[in-house]
Amino acid sequence: MDFDLSEQEKMIQRAAREFAQRAVLPQAMEIDRSGQFPLQLALEMGGMGYYGLPYPSEYGGSGAGYVAYSLVVEQLCQASMTAGAIVAVSALSEESLFRFGNERQKREFLVPLTTGQVFGCFCFTEPGTGSDPKAVTTRAKPVGNEYVVEGQKNFIAVSPVASVATVFAKDETARISAFIVPTAVTGFVLREPCETLGLRGLGTSVIYLDGVRIPQDNMLGAKGSGFEIMLEAISVERIGVAAQGVGVAQAALDLSIDYAKQRCAYSRPIAEMPTIQWLISEMAARIEAGRWLAYRTAFLRNKGESVRHTSSVAKLFCSQMAVEVTRMAMQVHGSYGTMKTMPVERMYRDAKMTELYVGVSEIQRAIIARDLLRQ
Repeated sequence: MDFDLSEQEKMIQRAAREFAQRAVLPQAMEIDRSGQFPLQLALEMGGMGYYGLPYPSEYGGSGAGYVAYSLVVEQLCQASMTAGAIVAVSALSEESLFRFGNERQKREFLVPLTTGQVFGCFCFTEPGTGSDPKAVTTRAKPVGNEYVVEGQKNFIAVSPVASVATVFAKDETARISAFIVPTAVTGFVLREPCETLGLRGLGTSVIYLDGVRIPQDNMLGAKGSGFEIMLEAISVERIGVAAQGVGVAQAALDLSIDYAKQRCAYSRPIAEMPTIQWLISEMAARIEAGRWLAYRTAFLRNKGESVRHTSSVAKLFCSQMAVEVTRMAMQVHGSYGTMKTMPVERMYRDAKMTELYVGVSEIQRAIIARDLLRQ
């Protein structure tokens, strides 16, 4: 593997860093406080081309690849993890359409997503299941040349502004199929928002599917291939979650270094104390390990390789790393780190979310162990 970023990737990274500092950071505290989806900011990120980074120009993207996608998410998350998560979550529907959609579906639904004209949401999780396809209760029944979808989906990010949803339901064969559902159709009902510990402003909500009718040719991929589609798409978002962990941890380290230089105790900066130096060096080492694990997984995806296993490894490590690093940042800041007026408190809450969404850490361990034991 070449550990050097390409000139294009460096340019994208620099532009994302500048955009994050200029456009995202000033809004970060208010996004967290209000819990409102930052629509204008999301549109601006579309204007920057952030939703189409991995995809070819013929489908509205820039073809910059998955490493560039990771770099952008990382930089955005140094300012606001919610901003980076919007880009990462958007990849779910885009990856599903790009890998499994037919030409009409790509032109009609993928291109508007990658160009940032509209937003999409990914509807798999239900009240009784997160990752188990057997527990899915949403049903899609064929009626004439349509499917009628009934069910409920929980914790659906970006849903308040989504124009198209990728919905997973059991078809008439009792297998999971995926369907492209315009959110404006009758019966697609957005219900109460989910008030979460972190990642506030991501628009996470409950959705009811009450007799939703869609054409049968809105089925995505082959009948019964829904779980395969979900696994493929989610492996890419796990790269994004790993990058989120790296970004928020780096921001916490930067704040800790600045604070340690300024804060004095016993007539000297606390940066001179061995205990603080230990924390800072430990934070830096863990971040660097997580960063290259995330980049390597994105690099493998650029090569066209499956990253179902490696993305679980990256997501598991980087999410744990983010929680530990932000916890250490709280220790460096002491009581000040617990204050709502300080960004470290928000980072600590946001970091915890990386261990919980897109598959909890226990699920990642099960995936990794199963793959290793199968070999």
